[in-house]
Amino acid sequence: MAQLLAFIGRRTISFVKYVGGVILLLGRIFKGLPRLFRDVHLLVEQMSLMGVNSLPLVLLTSVFTGAVSSVQAAYQFKNLVPMRYLGSAVGKAVVIELGPVLTALVVAGRVGASIAAELGTMKVTEQVDALETMAIDPVPFLVTPRFMAGLIMLPVLTILADFVAILGGYLVALLFLQVSSHTFLSGLKMFFHLRDVMAGLLKAFAFGGIIGIIGCYQGFQTRGGAKGVGQSTTRAVVISSVLILIGDYLLASVLF
Repeated sequence: MAQLLAFIGRRTISFVKYVGGVILLLGRIFKGLPRLFRDVHLLVEQMSLMGVNSLPLVLLTSVFTGAVSSVQAAYQFKNLVPMRYLGSAVGKAVVIELGPVLTALVVAGRVGASIAAELGTMKVTEQVDALETMAIDPVPFLVTPRFMAGLIMLPVLTILADFVAILGGYLVALLFLQVSSHTFLSGLKMFFHLRDVMAGLLKAFAFGGIIGIIGCYQGFQTRGGAKGVGQSTTRAVVISSVLILIGDYLLASVLF
């Protein structure tokens, strides 16, 4: 019993320390925002790395997400719900849930790991210490551009992912489910609401912040050489993915 209580106590202290560290890092990020306007090229570079370079993977994932949504909706509707609602089901599922969440998980696996590995390598090779020695705060220089790029690019990627996913669902319905173009598109327009799109983009905005801050924090906490870099990378992906799913539930509860 004593060992269990000690274990719970250590885990609680570790959790509080982690949350406190993330909050302090967020404070330093916002404090360093004015410098970002002087170094816009750093932000543009990170936006390209996070957004443009992630585009092929995100679009490939999205088209098959929309395709499987269409197939599954048609299977569930069979003999129960008219097929004119197929477009509505695919559109709602993609815009509200599948688009932002799956895009965030894909980007967390690719970009979150990259951020943690890059900053972790800089940490263990003492490049971060070298910046501090030269009186350069590493947070505005390394962290702020990555965090802001995540906030900006996740909604952009989500918009593209939503469009491609709905297009994938439309093509599957047209080619394999014997649903006419008019039936699918009329159903899509029937229950389309701008507030659903805005809710999905708000989720994407939050997910972008999660990916950026967790990747940067884990990178800065790296210790122990190459092994530590690998562990930080793994933690960044796992923690970001879990927080994305938890945040999705909390945001859905508030928004809907």
